[in-house]
Amino acid sequence: MRIATYNVEWFNNLFDDQGNMLDDKGWSGRHDVRRTDQLAALGIVFTALNADAVMVVEAPDHNGRRATVPALENFARAFDLRARKAVVGFPNDTQQEIALLYDPDTMEARHDPQGDPTGKKGDAHSPRFDGVFRIDLDIDATEDLVRFSKPPLELAVKTASGRGLRMIGAHLKSKAPHGAHDRDEVMRIAISNRRKQLAQAIWLRRRIDEHLARNEPLMVMGDLNDGPGLDEYEHLFGRSSVEIVMGQDGPSPELYDPHARRALQQRIGATPTTARFFLGSEGRYLQALLDYVMVSADLRALAPRWRIWHPFDDPVCWKTPELREALVTASDHFPVTVDIGL
Repeated sequence: MRIATYNVEWFNNLFDDQGNMLDDKGWSGRHDVRRTDQLAALGIVFTALNADAVMVVEAPDHNGRRATVPALENFARAFDLRARKAVVGFPNDTQQEIALLYDPDTMEARHDPQGDPTGKKGDAHSPRFDGVFRIDLDIDATEDLVRFSKPPLELAVKTASGRGLRMIGAHLKSKAPHGAHDRDEVMRIAISNRRKQLAQAIWLRRRIDEHLARNEPLMVMGDLNDGPGLDEYEHLFGRSSVEIVMGQDGPSPELYDPHARRALQQRIGATPTTARFFLGSEGRYLQALLDYVMVSADLRALAPRWRIWHPFDDPVCWKTPELREALVTASDHFPVTVDIGL
């Protein structure tokens, strides 16, 4: 089976409130890209992936006016994708949902949140991801209240062969220092936001520990927006979100992703990348490793094969002009897949 994670920039802008695709010449939200061109590019990419399941990060919005599932299923129908059924978890107010698009002939997937719901006072253990997590972020003997701006999507999955596993789709993000008026205030807000992101990573890792303690096969995938060398404040905290979620050097079993492992072991030199952003102030592109598919030891024992569908680094993508151009047009992130015998 092929499992993918894919962050699709401004996917929400490609649909109307009824979930119909806006296949027109309007601007998509991506720089200098029309909606019809981004939709066509996404159709090429999803078709090429031919995945049994795609964890869609920044999926179309889900609120009182719009719904994620009809939009994704309309998209799948338009391009005749195998992965044609969608499931979404707790909605958020950021226009960036987390959803799974999957092939109902090869698996079943349902939203199955773990943990207890909380009130405003929160819980200090591992509450449900739409709740409040209490943790002392700055060692001042006062607990802070942390919420997910994008609650992770927790799924119970059963494959057609009868194998059961857990999937968690995540999108951790440290907010930009909006509202800052000088350099000191930028630093203060940036450090505070990064601290909150690390708290979310700790919360997610506690849920991971619960699954591993029950010997449940587990995949954690998505955009962690963090990694070694990515943030100038990293040295203040010792570990990145990636290291926390993986369980790197921790007391409990580790999750495994070969790209993350390579980046953590080689902090200077060439590392894999999954995203490409244009820096207007510098007039150049920045590449970063942000997207991961982490697996538990029992799944790693099945000899999975990872692949980053990078238009310039992956030989097949580079040698296939239509796919190469589609990957550049479709999003500022590139898909990551795992082929595994489930």
